Amino acid sequence: MDWSTYYPKFVDSTTTGTPRQLVKDVTVADIGCGFGGLLMALSPLMPEELIIGMEIRLRVAEFVQQKISALRVQHKDDGLYQNIACLRANTMKFLPNFFKKSQLSKIFLCFPDPHFKARKHKARIVSTTLNSEYAFVVKPGGIIYTITDVEDLHVWMVQHFEKHPTFERLSKEEEDSDPSVKVMAIETEEGKKVERNEGQKFIACFKRLEDEPWIE
Repeated sequence: MDWSTYYPKFVDSTTTGTPRQLVKDVTVADIGCGFGGLLMALSPLMPEELIIGMEIRLRVAEFVQQKISALRVQHKDDGLYQNIACLRANTMKFLPNFFKKSQLSKIFLCFPDPHFKARKHKARIVSTTLNSEYAFVVKPGGIIYTITDVEDLHVWMVQHFEKHPTFERLSKEEEDSDPSVKVMAIETEEGKKVERNEGQKFIACFKRLEDEPWIE
């Protein structure tokens, strides 16, 4: 994956060839980032991390990247928003194409499509197969954050992550003390919509466990 066009300020000038290398890896992914509200909020919260928003809708992804470019120009003196970017991607099909094993420290799954009908459940962003892909790209100790206003989907995501051998749900105390949870709950466009409608938000976070040692 050539990240140089997305994070030009982090290109390693000492390297040559194609793709141009960055001085650090992307470590945080907002999958289904929508219009980028969480990306903008995470940028100053995690100034040392490279954060990528991944959105399947082409026009939405283009809009978010244009917004980021405008913010970079506005903040050229303080250097803000250089660490975020957005690209169009179908992560349900191609997530491992973008990241190497154990590259990510955080994945956000915010207000995903609930796909209410039973025949559509296979299209949900959390499943046994997809959770194994998340386990591949997230490093041990990394966190997957989920939030939804649909209780049925919340139960579905919790059940699937808890059944997976490489994930463990964080306690309520751990969630409450994590600043990323607080930002996730209030900064996404969907989160603000739920707030205006006085709806309920269901949050669950899961830690990537260490892999079991191989037995010869």
